[in-house]
Amino acid sequence: MEIERKYLVEVPPADYESFPHHEIEQAYLCTDPVVRIRREDDSFYLTYKSKGLLVREEYNLPLNADAYAHLLKKADGKILTKTRYLLPVPGRKDLTVELDVFSGKFAGLILAEVEFASEEDANAFIPPEWFSRDVTFSGEYQNSRLSRL
Repeated sequence: MEIERKYLVEVPPADYESFPHHEIEQAYLCTDPVVRIRREDDSFYLTYKSKGLLVREEYNLPLNADAYAHLLKKADGKILTKTRYLLPVPGRKDLTVELDVFSGKFAGLILAEVEFASEEDANAFIPPEWFSRDVTFSGEYQNSRLSRL
């Protein structure tokens, strides 16, 4: 189960590039339901996500590089590329901001995602001041939707 809030970020913290990060490439084999393939650094995954905005089921299965390359040729829409920085949430040792800085077609787009253990915790979350608009419930910045633009 994935419980996640998503925010648009207009101005990230000045030091965000000093935090740990991953290089991500992902594409979609299907967007209803969501079936995604992802390369994260040197790891490869196939992911199924159910419908939903704040809460949805998510299953990750490992792939090897050859399977990923094969499936990438079958992907629909745009291939998304981004660098994901892992920033601590001030005052919350149990939470991490996944700051996605997009490149390629979506260069300039920055999104922040925070995953929670419960829906109650997600609803009570007070975002850091540098977060801009909460886009969790709009769906407009879901990666599966971006891949179709």
